[in-house]
This record gives sequence, C-alpha cells and structure tokens, in this order.
Amino acid sequence: LTEVRRKGGEHRTLRLFGQERNHMTASIARMNLVLHGVEDSEIARGDTLASPAFHEADRLKTFDVVLANPPYSIKQWNREAWTSDPWGRNFLGTPPQGRADYAFFQHILKSLDPKTGRCAILFPHGVLFRNEEAEMRKKLVEADLVECVLGLGPNLFYNSPMEACIVICRRRKPNARQQRILFIDAVHDVARERALSFMKPQHQQRVLGAYRAFADEPGFAKVVSVDDVLANGGSLAIPRYVRPLQPEAAARSDLATAWAAFDATGREFWLQVDELIETLDAVLEKEAVDVG
Repeated sequence: LTEVRRKGGEHRTLRLFGQERNHMTASIARMNLVLHGVEDSEIARGDTLASPAFHEADRLKTFDVVLANPPYSIKQWNREAWTSDPWGRNFLGTPPQGRADYAFFQHILKSLDPKTGRCAILFPHGVLFRNEEAEMRKKLVEADLVECVLGLGPNLFYNSPMEACIVICRRRKPNARQQRILFIDAVHDVARERALSFMKPQHQQRVLGAYRAFADEPGFAKVVSVDDVLANGGSLAIPRYVRPLQPEAAARSDLATAWAAFDATGREFWLQVDELIETLDAVLEKEAVDVG
C-alpha cells in the first residue's frame, strides 16, 4: 500500500495497492517513487483486507486518486470476517472464497473521497462477467460508479499472458457521463517486438482520446446506458457492447481477414475459456499441495 501526497498547489493523494509480502517489494516501491520525483510519501506493508493500514478513528482514510493492481483472484483470505467487516467494505456483498477481487474492489471504492474520488484498477476480465459475482456487479452498476471499462491486449504484463482490463470508477461523475458507461476495446492496440508486447504512444493517445471524447467510435468505443447494462444482467464484458467492424465484402475471401473477424466475434467466449482454465489450474495446484 502506498500513499502519496504531493506538496504545493492542489492537494492530491494517490494510493497504490499490491501484494506486500516482503521488504524487497516495499524497497522497489520506494525506488519507483524516487524515480518519479515523489519525495513526500508513506509506504505501509501488510494485509489490506484483514487490517487496512490507512484509517482515521473508525473510518478508512479517503483519497482523490487510487491506482491499483490488486492480486488476481486470491484463494486464501478471511471471507467469514468480511461478512461483518468493521470498515463497511462489504456494501456490495461478500465475494466467493476462491476470488477476492471484489473484496479489493470494494476496499478501493470505500477509500475514495465522496466528492473527488476516482480510481483506475487493473483486473482480470473475469470480474466483468463471472456468474458468482453477478449480484455485486449489478449493485456496482446501479450505483453508477463505473465510468469506463478498458480492455487491453494480451501479453502486456510479464506475470500473465492473458488479456487484462482497467476499470475506471468515480464517486461523482460529471453530469454528462452520469448513468452511462464507456467501453473501450484496445485489444489490438498493441505492438510486439522481441517477444515483448507494449502500447506505443499512438495506442495510448487513441485510448486517451476515446476516454476524453466519451463518444462512440465504431469497432473501438461504445457509450452504453446503465439501464442497457442492467438489461444484460449487469455484465460488463466489453465484446457485448463494442462490436468488431465487419470486413469489406471484397476482403472476406482473405483467410487471415476472415479468421480475425471470427476471432473477434467469439472473444467473449474465449475470455470465459481463459477464466475457466485459470480456475482449473488453481484447483489442480491445490490438489497437488493437499496430496503432497
């Protein structure tokens, strides 16, 4: 957990979340802050869900900005304690034991300033559509906290080859964005060189431009009403709302073009397959530990 306060001018606070398991992680966090010119900061190591480090009296501290990369779908956490969380972080509900993503999600939302609070959280795509979290997701959408759902390309992170997403939330959206959610599908806005994937400046600018415009861009961005999302069962799966551009009739005979079109139309299915594979891997790993 890292709290950053910038001196001078408008007060801003930034919190970074991660698995603080050892002193090396904290040291890397300090080094990262120094490299970015942040001198006034506080780093706390610990278990965010069991014992949040930043609080005042009986309430969590609140912040203007939260940037987070919570641990993906951790299995070992105290779900029973969460059902009566003393910090009130279970306002959407209690996540399943095998997936603590929405526990971290609710902690972050609870840590946002009621007027200025906003966050950007890196998540696996499963948080957008998994059935076991459907009721919590519906409450999240009904509360009109979600501003943007951004889908990223594969292999952007060294610890996971699968696609990831960024969920951007605001406690108080601008009037023009209320009761609406922007979906951006940047899965193809990725460059690959020497087995490394990354987003070039033009990719980043395209995403930023779409976020600022908050308007439809065929094949890339779609603004959807909260009512329409709820009509889809509260699903935030990006392929449901951002449809791929149909290839020109003359190009449909090209095998590569046809395959790309087929792959795009079935992306929601393949994302769910990825999620299933991850779950099965975790089950097999647990069984191997129990046998050992």
